[in-house]
Amino acid sequence: MRISHIYKEFLESEKAGGLILVFVTALSLALANSPYYTTYSAIWNFDFAGHSVVHWINDGLMTIFFLLIGLELEREIYIGELSNVKKATLPILGALGGMLVPVGIYMLINRNTGSFTGAGIPMATDIAFAIGILSLLGSRVPLSLKIFLTALAVIDDLGAILVISIFYTSNIIFTNLIIALVIFGVLMVLNRLKVNSLIPYILGGIAMWYFMLHSGVHATITGVLLAFAIPFGNGRENSPSHKLQHFLHKPVAFLILPLFALANTCISIDSGWQNGVMEANSLGITGGLLLGKPIGIFLFAFLGVKFGLATLPAGLKWKYLAGTSFLGGIGFTMSIFITMLAFGNTDMSISSKIAILGASFMAGLIGFTWLSITLEDK
Repeated sequence: MRISHIYKEFLESEKAGGLILVFVTALSLALANSPYYTTYSAIWNFDFAGHSVVHWINDGLMTIFFLLIGLELEREIYIGELSNVKKATLPILGALGGMLVPVGIYMLINRNTGSFTGAGIPMATDIAFAIGILSLLGSRVPLSLKIFLTALAVIDDLGAILVISIFYTSNIIFTNLIIALVIFGVLMVLNRLKVNSLIPYILGGIAMWYFMLHSGVHATITGVLLAFAIPFGNGRENSPSHKLQHFLHKPVAFLILPLFALANTCISIDSGWQNGVMEANSLGITGGLLLGKPIGIFLFAFLGVKFGLATLPAGLKWKYLAGTSFLGGIGFTMSIFITMLAFGNTDMSISSKIAILGASFMAGLIGFTWLSITLEDK
């Protein structure tokens, strides 16, 4: 089975990016729980142009991350694993189960609390971490397994994006929202007119981001809209979509996501931190990521194959898929992102992040150990 150059590049950047995320997260937690906490925290809370540095990262730079996710999703839909029903069904079913079951577990645990706003936290899989850990297993990993996990994580992110756009918006200012959508419409017209220069799309994207930011709808949604406005063409190296995706891989993997991790894991863990971890919200996140994700992914994929809705690709065995389902429980980036939208800078946000880090670590460890035992040498 051949892999395109851009897919190889994607896997390589995600592998290295995942390892960097592990390092910067550990570094951030160490600094946040050291005598340098005040200085370190002040860096991220520094006011720049009316907003804190962490706000600019979460609402500004993360839009570029969402743009890359949108471009990858566009490629998967046109020429990748989502380009036909037969290829797409297995990861779609896995992703669906990996979203519904965690949300169900979270809501069950939090049924008598006021924490329902956190239900979206355990939904998504962190591509960088999951691919990074899978890649540590080397050449024993079948290509079909890498493709399944990548497609699953991209679909997961799409689900999380839809949840953010529907449930995590403030009061909507329709004038600004309409202006943003009009700009999007103009960019789609340029796409239809086969305007292949990236310049008008980038300028239009910046304007769309500004009005979306001031509309009440989360500004990062602009990245996904812009991705689908940029011409895909035949998907080859001369297409605008390919050029931009190629350009963004390394800045996102080696700059934007590490900055996001540093800024959002500046968590000072107090002596009573374990009390927050035992609250319903934290238990819902832990249960959703550590149990809901692997159960949902594996169960929905298994039922899909058994009922003839999907087929198991060559080289992808059920024991491999079971281990990979645990890697799907690594939430991190999107989970922390939704935490900030749901709870802001509150004590519940801190306990949620601790739960995310703990559950993601355990899910990654279980998945890695399982696969290291079950994967066969080629």
